[in-house]
Formats: sequence, structure tokens, C-alpha cells
Amino acid sequence: MATENLESRGKGGGKLSRSETVTVRLDPKLRYLTELAARLHRRTSSSYIEWTIKASLDDEPIRPAGLPALVVTDATIGSEAEYLWDVDEADRFAKLALRYPHLLTHEEQMVWKLVRENGLLWKGCNDETTGEWKWNVREEGLVFERLREYWTTFNAVAQGAAERSSLPKWTKTKPVPGSGFDDMDDEVPF
Repeated sequence: MATENLESRGKGGGKLSRSETVTVRLDPKLRYLTELAARLHRRTSSSYIEWTIKASLDDEPIRPAGLPALVVTDATIGSEAEYLWDVDEADRFAKLALRYPHLLTHEEQMVWKLVRENGLLWKGCNDETTGEWKWNVREEGLVFERLREYWTTFNAVAQGAAERSSLPKWTKTKPVPGSGFDDMDDEVPF
């Protein structure tokens, strides 16, 4: 019975599945030394490289945006991994942009600008004086469901493959009570 389960699942029952393959060029000396180090740890070269990268990420310091220069942080890419990683690309992008905007590529910065400027994606309120929709760009203010829904549209506009007019719309200004006829009752007052 155990044999049937292994066969029905396919080969490599105990191995972790990998979703990404990365081709790395190493000079002959570095490749040879990597192979020796892998032997010391009884790993394949690929497993050794992955393990080494993980250890390096745990030591790579990263500083959140907006943190005052005098504030000491022990954050590393490894320690921030749980926050930064998400299986959903839109969520992953937003988390990076919100906490580490200085790490965005130029293309990502273009998408982020469109996201920041679109009121449909943000919790907020209408200004009491102007009636204009206002929001703060903060993680707790982002409506992730809407970002996911329109993710391909934002990317297409940023890449020039779609017009800005295809971005989602929102009511930019709500009439201010007491400013005119919009706040009158439907019934005639006499």
C-alpha cells in the first residue's frame, strides 16, 4: 500500500519541490571550492548554494523607510522574510513598496505611483471642507482585495500597454453638506 502511494504521487517522494531554477555562472575555481564545501556538509552543490544564500540573507541588514537615522535596527532580509513574502504577487509588491520603497526597480516605482494615486485602493474619508476623498499611504489603509483585482491593469498602464483611462475610478469629490442643493430633501419644504 505504501508503494502505491509513492508511485501515484510520482517520483522523489521525500524531496522538496522547487518552483524556480536559477542559472549561475561561476568561475572554475569558485565552482570547485563550492563543490568541496558542499561535500563537507554532505550536500549537493545546489543545496549548498541555497543554504549559503539563506544564511547570507539572515545577515544582510535592511532598513525600513521612514526610520530615523539614529534609530538602531537589527532587521535583516532574512528576519523580514515572513513579512515580505506572499504567494500573491500584488500583496508581495505592496508590502515591499510600503516598507522598503527604496528597493523598488524603476518599473515597480511606476506601478507604485499609480497605486498610491488611486483612491479606490485606499481607505480614507471625504474632507469636511472640500468633500475631496483623502487617504494616507499606509499598510492598514490599503485595500489588498482591490489591488489584487486590478493588479494586471496597473501593470499594463505602467508598461504602456494600456491607457490610464483603464485604471479603476472612484468618486473623487462628495458634495459637502450645506454647500448647495445637493443636500436638500426630495420633498418640497412647503
